[in-house]
Amino acid sequence: MPKATANMLSENQALSFDDFKKEVLADYKLAYESRQASLLGRKEVLTGKAKFGIFGDGKEVAQLAMAKAFRAGDIRSGYYRDQTFMFATGMSDIRKFFAQLYAHVSLEAEPASAGRLMNGHFASRFLDEAGQWKDLTAEPHSTSDISPTAGQMGRALGIAYASKLYRNNEALHHLKQFSKKGNEVSFVTIGNASTSEGHFWETVNAAGVLQVPLAINIWDDQYGISVPAKYQTTKENLSDILSGFVTNENGKGYRLYTVKGWDYPALCETYLTAIAEMRETHMPAIIHVTEITQPQGHSTSGSHERYKSAERLQWEQTHDCLVKMREWMIAQGIADEATVYALEQEAIQFVKSEQKAAYDAFRAEIEAEKAEALAALDALIMVSSMGEPLNKLRNELAATKDAIRKDVMSTLRKALRTCRFEATPQREALVTLKKELDALNHERYSSYLYSESNGSALQVTEIPAQFSENSQSLNGYEILNKAFDHILASEPRFFAIGEDVGKIGDVNQGFAGLQEKHGEIRVTDTGIREMTIVGQGLGAAMRGLRPLVEIQYLDYLLYALQIMSDDIATLQYRTKGGQKAPLIIRTRGHRLEGIWHSGSPIGMILHSIRGMHFLVPRNMVQAVGFYNTLLKADEPALVIECLNGYRLKERMPD
Repeated sequence: MPKATANMLSENQALSFDDFKKEVLADYKLAYESRQASLLGRKEVLTGKAKFGIFGDGKEVAQLAMAKAFRAGDIRSGYYRDQTFMFATGMSDIRKFFAQLYAHVSLEAEPASAGRLMNGHFASRFLDEAGQWKDLTAEPHSTSDISPTAGQMGRALGIAYASKLYRNNEALHHLKQFSKKGNEVSFVTIGNASTSEGHFWETVNAAGVLQVPLAINIWDDQYGISVPAKYQTTKENLSDILSGFVTNENGKGYRLYTVKGWDYPALCETYLTAIAEMRETHMPAIIHVTEITQPQGHSTSGSHERYKSAERLQWEQTHDCLVKMREWMIAQGIADEATVYALEQEAIQFVKSEQKAAYDAFRAEIEAEKAEALAALDALIMVSSMGEPLNKLRNELAATKDAIRKDVMSTLRKALRTCRFEATPQREALVTLKKELDALNHERYSSYLYSESNGSALQVTEIPAQFSENSQSLNGYEILNKAFDHILASEPRFFAIGEDVGKIGDVNQGFAGLQEKHGEIRVTDTGIREMTIVGQGLGAAMRGLRPLVEIQYLDYLLYALQIMSDDIATLQYRTKGGQKAPLIIRTRGHRLEGIWHSGSPIGMILHSIRGMHFLVPRNMVQAVGFYNTLLKADEPALVIECLNGYRLKERMPD
């Protein structure tokens, strides 16, 4: 590794060597704590305290470096390997990490998802308790992770696109709680194997075209679970095949950086340089971090000894990023062996104490409900003629070690059925307890499929269309055009993007003339890339903008259905009201005059997007009503206009 220098950890100031040493040691300690969390987390799964575990061991040092370049207002979109980054930025900590591993349903204990997501799925709170936007520039933030390991790419593009809009549209500069004139960077992380997905390449191309501040970070350990790079990547070298996207004399594209995942000083220098340049120029960058290791393999589902050679396993031990950083610190005189060892022992004890605190807090809530149920059963047994079977149920629950809520509720239901013909105050007390716990569990596990704030679309006051004898008769597309013109003039946060939406005003003329009138930044053409069109809108909506994204025909919505189903529709639910994306997806269909350009795959879509509003207006006046309602609401929706309606005459409301 390079020689230690005191200014490699900060883009703004040189540190004294003593301060430099302190920062390096603090970094190493945090990385070591993260590693211990991974090791202990795996044990917790294998001993039955948690269901499944997937961890970020082997990626600690690269994530320390990425965190150094991450600023308040920046937003991460990642996947389940980023725990060290979350700890380093203060967006999570060891105790919260274990709370999520145990699926603790408390927002205080597990603010990312209140126990709704599997471990390693991170998020920060964009919204306050009332569902209103916080100041997104005051703190670093993370969008909520999803398990499809390239599904975050489209969202990250939209986060970056919002920075472009906030920088280049002066009408948005007053929205200071969302952006400081587009100074924010969108960070996205992805594993090398997941770059094989089409989502990755579509996003890489779109961001290069758009020139937005998207930092694509590839953690490359040369495997995708058990499948090595030779089955994943052309040439087995992502930097090589991505090099064609690099900015050169032929045009703007990307800056591309390749750096080893165990080289702490090079990683710090790379990240500080790359992100500072991006923040200024908005040119996207790819940071390809190579020679990453997986000390525990992919997950708790199995062991990597099954598919890695002895030589590879030995290489991973010697190139473990913590081993390399430790060697470098001692070689550079930053710390001696005794100091590092003491720090490691302190880290081990700290992680154990945090794990215990998280588990005790998780168990305490359930044990309290179990005790309440047992007390109610004891009172019932004293007066019931069914005392013997009730006592059996009671004792089975009491003897259940590490009972879960299902055990408590199942016992209550069985007890009530057992004494169903009795009418006593004690049975009524048990009924009341069950109802209270049912309500509490509904809030814990089933709330926020849709918005529960005052911004819910169902709370928007209806304004009926008013007609008179003098109401003008217009083509359907003309009614839409007038409505979009009004929205663009009155709502600066609104913009529309899609194939042919800009210059020609969409294929059915709903936006005809509006790009010329309101500007290309408000009414914008895109390439043929449905997933990232929707992703562009999703990320922008998560930053306070009000996008309408158009999919030219309903048939082609299926390209974007994955992120609609996995990401948009679940967002409020999986964050328990902590994030929202008031995105409108506009398309057209239903003509039923052939297979494509006129289809109606409603069944597939309907069952895929619970969590989004699904609107099918009967005419264009009603479509306008839907758009007006949605723009007052804080929820996502799909609106499917009828292809046959654009040239049918309708009365224009007065």
